[in-house]
Amino acid sequence: MCQLLGMNCNTPTDILFSFEGFHRRGGLTDHHADGWGIAFFEGKGVRLFIDDKPSADSPVSALVRQYPIKSQNVIAHIRKATQGVINLANCHPFQREIWGQYWIFAHNGDLKDFHARPGCYYNAVGSTDSEAAFCYIMEALRAKWCMPPDTATLFAEIARLAAELHGHGIFNFMLSNGDWLITHCSTKLHYIVRQAPFPAAHLVDEDVTVDFATVTTPNDRVAVIATIPLTDNEQWTAMQAGEMILFRDGAPLLQHQS
Repeated sequence: MCQLLGMNCNTPTDILFSFEGFHRRGGLTDHHADGWGIAFFEGKGVRLFIDDKPSADSPVSALVRQYPIKSQNVIAHIRKATQGVINLANCHPFQREIWGQYWIFAHNGDLKDFHARPGCYYNAVGSTDSEAAFCYIMEALRAKWCMPPDTATLFAEIARLAAELHGHGIFNFMLSNGDWLITHCSTKLHYIVRQAPFPAAHLVDEDVTVDFATVTTPNDRVAVIATIPLTDNEQWTAMQAGEMILFRDGAPLLQHQS
């Protein structure tokens, strides 16, 4: 299975500490070596980096690690292929536009017997069940509304679609439009909210410690979501199977349990 990493904050923040540990799971500390990608929102724009090489030794990964991009919403993915060949078109995150917004999606899992009909607006470019599921969600939302509904109504509809897709298999995913970040747990996802007083944190995948109190302000709040906790000296919350959470400004805002 793949691994996911997400970050949602109340102020633009860099993800270098978390990504330093996470990228090592793509071929060094774990065997997810079939490509990777990361997307950063900056206002309405998105910086999207993908590579079909393992993240542990990808030159694109090295670029990202040396470039302290600050963002309020970030999604990263390292791939272990279950459906679709190893190529650039099958690397997550995937990006689409709806209602004048870019949406970013990444998936960890395996959907069996899922065959979405061709859409009027959204179709997969690659051959993964992940991109097909993303297009299925986007097509359903665009067919239902020509303008975005309020956040609670939209969240409820995405939860309904997530439960439907979860019926086909493992469906851990992250989805963001730059304002919020939604996470859905099928088997395994964890999150932590860091806020004052900030602790020192030590990575699981590398002997690196950061004292967040020295690089933050008392008003900062950062939610980090990962398939497996990235640090070994903090208390991460395990999401439950069928649970979906919408994070905004670095904190859980809406929750649903199916």
